[in-house]
Amino acid sequence: MNILQVLPELNVGGVETGVVDLTRSLVKLGHKVVVISNGGDLVREIESSGALHYQLPVHKKSLFNALRLIPKLSEIIKKENIEIVHARSRVPAWIAYFASRRARAIFITTCHGYYKKHIFSQVMGWGKRVIVISNVIARHMIDDFLVPRDKVRLIPRSVDLDKFKYSSLSEKKGNDFHIGIIGRITPIKGHLHFIKAMAKVQRLIPRLKIWIVGDAPVSKEAYKDELKVLVKRLGLWHCTEFLGTQKDIPAIMKNLDVLVLATTTHEAFGRVIIEAQASGVPVVATSVGGVVDIIEDKANGLLVPPADPQAMSDAVIKIFQDKEMAARLAENAYKRVKEKYNIELMVKNTLDVYREALANFRILVIKFSSLGDVILTTAAIRAIREKFGPNYKISFLVGEESKSILLRCPYIDELLVCDLKNRDKGLRGLLKLGGYLRRKNFDKVIDLQNNRNSHILSRLTLAFDQYGYDNKKFGFLLNHKIKDNLRAMDPVSHQFRILKMLDIELKDTRLELWPSPEDERYINEFLGAEWLSLNQKIVGINISASARWATKIWPISKIARLCDELSRQDTRVVITGAQEDLDQAGNLINAIKGAKPINACGKTTINQLACLIAKCGVYISMDSAPMHIASCVGTPFIALFGPTDPKRHLPPAKKYTVIKKDLPCSPCYRSKCKKQKCMNSITWEEVLEAVNKLL
Repeated sequence: MNILQVLPELNVGGVETGVVDLTRSLVKLGHKVVVISNGGDLVREIESSGALHYQLPVHKKSLFNALRLIPKLSEIIKKENIEIVHARSRVPAWIAYFASRRARAIFITTCHGYYKKHIFSQVMGWGKRVIVISNVIARHMIDDFLVPRDKVRLIPRSVDLDKFKYSSLSEKKGNDFHIGIIGRITPIKGHLHFIKAMAKVQRLIPRLKIWIVGDAPVSKEAYKDELKVLVKRLGLWHCTEFLGTQKDIPAIMKNLDVLVLATTTHEAFGRVIIEAQASGVPVVATSVGGVVDIIEDKANGLLVPPADPQAMSDAVIKIFQDKEMAARLAENAYKRVKEKYNIELMVKNTLDVYREALANFRILVIKFSSLGDVILTTAAIRAIREKFGPNYKISFLVGEESKSILLRCPYIDELLVCDLKNRDKGLRGLLKLGGYLRRKNFDKVIDLQNNRNSHILSRLTLAFDQYGYDNKKFGFLLNHKIKDNLRAMDPVSHQFRILKMLDIELKDTRLELWPSPEDERYINEFLGAEWLSLNQKIVGINISASARWATKIWPISKIARLCDELSRQDTRVVITGAQEDLDQAGNLINAIKGAKPINACGKTTINQLACLIAKCGVYISMDSAPMHIASCVGTPFIALFGPTDPKRHLPPAKKYTVIKKDLPCSPCYRSKCKKQKCMNSITWEEVLEAVNKLL
């Protein structure tokens, strides 16, 4: 595996140490590792381990610098055949994200801090996998940065047990009692509270030595001076040493009797804690952030409230006075460090994340509407699943009104529902939806909707590959597109022209629906309540189309006459339609003279309607969703076409009849027409003849 790690610098610090440890282990396991940073003291360790290091100013917070470095980083990724780009900090992550996209490498992040909820920090949630070092950081990324839970992987920091050697408290030499605090000198690290606590400790521990390890950044020099003044004022100067930055932390740990972590805000993890525990040093720490993942109070350390010098001093004194308890805490902590925080486990878990990211891919299929068109995609979904197999997770973005069609579809892993008429309406709603889709890190998008909104969303996912038609509806946004043929083509073949770009051939045109046993039971009870005899023939008639397609409707007077004639042949008629068609159904029933049709308008869901149509000997429908349902369930159907072209809209089926009048104005695709000659020209006699032939 070829892995690139990107971080700001390679000087002393928890992130840097983790990169060195991981790099050394990966190279030993035979992987190729490249590290990019602005350089530092640890570069020699990276290179001596057998890894490559490129020095680039990836630490600079400059837009111009980032734009300049993206192509350079991309060239390195291509040159070194990098498969995984692993970003460890925010500034390099922005550069690495866009460079990895250009080079088509997998982008992964590790969140080492409790980031401010700011757009600058968003990139840390953009990895295909987002590694977090503690539970509190996991919750932070999920809640505050909306990172999908299934992308997050918990891998705590580790400690090198060969460097940090365990020694029991009984092996400690000397009469002095050493208390240390290790970390950058900044207000959030709680040094002020630590020094105040030490003033109380000094009264009970006469041979006290206080070591303050770490230095202040240039911007915090005044704070460091404030600490020194406080040390003098509290009479601690004779026993306190400001040791500055120390490279040999294991040597420091070897001489400590207690380590104190006094952080006052969210601590992402606390590497210094496990380093102390690996060395056999008891730890007193504030109960903040990821610290509670490491320390179980009174079991392997002592926890105190943040910014509470009294509680901190009491805990330190307790360790000083109770040697048995101190030894027990140290022994328990060492056992846990060996079990949970060893380098081998960290490396194994990180490699597992890399392999998972390389082996698992995500496909998004987009088809918002309409009901019939979503049904027509079922052959395509089946073919996509057969092509890509179980390693690909398939998600389907569908409109609110059509979601029930795919609720039990076995070919998709995730059903995403949008509402472009309400919740996701307008540009703002579209951008918000696009952000949600982008966070899911799709590798491929297959746009079967092919309108402006779907093309915009395809681009907003930032998937490597987006497939669809190059039409005048923002088709230029897709990076894999095909010109739409002007010649008429059936809808399934039309979709498979897109799929052919993914080497998917049309072999099986069957459409499918997946009603539940409850849906079947409902229809049996519904028909039973209508006194339908077991052997009686049923013919279904769909009396409506969508509200905006009045030109597709066959006149009620002709449907009424057909119902009467079918009744004379001892055939029971079932009227189907939506809730809004109830008035129309009432008018139809009043117009029927001798028959008693079963009125199912507004009484079925899509899947229940499928069960109902499956029981019909023949189903009659205009160009609308119920015709596609009949195709799914294998019921012979009669398709009545007027303003639309059956060559473009007829679903695949074995037994069907199309009735259409070839008029000079047809197909016109007009939703309104005063004459509606095309539908009015269809007679009830020719429909009856077609019914009898199919029956």
